[in-house]
Amino acid sequence: MIQHTPLEAHRLSPAAQRALGPGPGRMMAARGLMPLAPADQVAVLYQLSLEGESNVSLSARATAAGLPEKLLAGTLAAPTIDARVLDFFAQLIADKPAVFDAIALNPTVADQTIATLAGRAGSREVDQIAQNEQRLLRHPEIIAAMYMNRRARMSTIDRVVELAVRNNVRVPGLAAWDELARALVGGGASTAADDTAFEAVIGARDDSELTSGDAEQALPEDDFEIKTSTRLVELQIARPGQPNVRVPLRRTRTVLGSGTAVDAKLADVPPQWIVVDLDEVRATVTVVRSHERHTLLMNQPLMIDGARILLLQIPFRDLPVPSKIRAATLGDAFIRGEAIPRSAQARRDGGDQVARRHRHRGRAIRQ
Repeated sequence: MIQHTPLEAHRLSPAAQRALGPGPGRMMAARGLMPLAPADQVAVLYQLSLEGESNVSLSARATAAGLPEKLLAGTLAAPTIDARVLDFFAQLIADKPAVFDAIALNPTVADQTIATLAGRAGSREVDQIAQNEQRLLRHPEIIAAMYMNRRARMSTIDRVVELAVRNNVRVPGLAAWDELARALVGGGASTAADDTAFEAVIGARDDSELTSGDAEQALPEDDFEIKTSTRLVELQIARPGQPNVRVPLRRTRTVLGSGTAVDAKLADVPPQWIVVDLDEVRATVTVVRSHERHTLLMNQPLMIDGARILLLQIPFRDLPVPSKIRAATLGDAFIRGEAIPRSAQARRDGGDQVARRHRHRGRAIRQ
């Protein structure tokens, strides 16, 4: 993040300077009611946003956040826009695709701003940032931000980390950097197929309250305690005419549907479609509308409400080493528990092999 300081007078047009002058015009400008050219408007809103927690500042931020996406994107794409203004809007509303593209592709944008975007953007936007290899090597903090972004594809992360390794650039703040470097140079990079497996392992969790009210509401909780699952499993759901869906079961109860407050969203199903209760050996699936209950055992598919549903182990052990390291970095305590014992066992196995070699050499010398 770059420091947001007031714009110098020579960077402001006469119209912008008048809008920023004393009097009621400042609040009008903050509310977007002052007739200004788009470039002047974004500069004025940035300038007014710096006034602490005043009403003018709060109004300026609200107006900036509500500017039309196309208008704002066209304005922020101009190479004459100050880097501080770009950074301000990057932090405010860069989740809009056109605004992101305008900021990321602007030649005057600061490297620190790109690092901010890399840590918040979706997979498409991270892929776009990854194309500028010169910038990544110049400012490796961008790679670090991408690495810690759960939405970044594992294959993209491997590519940019390998780029840094091959150019002798050490990325700051990444755990197990030396292990990552050795694995990638040794050909352990992820593929597009590994992206899906990695996403299943990480499985973003939504702990928001379930909706309630009509006939589509989820079943009563009763005394069922919702907590983090102790199993690394997922549902694979196949429905006619729809792409297959993988749903990591990260909690002991998971609600699937198309509503806004479910744990996993699917298209073309009721707002709350099925409830999955997970225990140590099986899953119980309840169709919300009919209250029908089905028992799912591992690797035994069932047809439930017109869909083929399968309970499977998430293939953590099959992930490449870089994916395991990143999963342990970004995941919860359970994921780290899956990763750390295997790493410790690998070290023990390696130590045993060294000890055996030493014993063998000792016998050879004595003979």
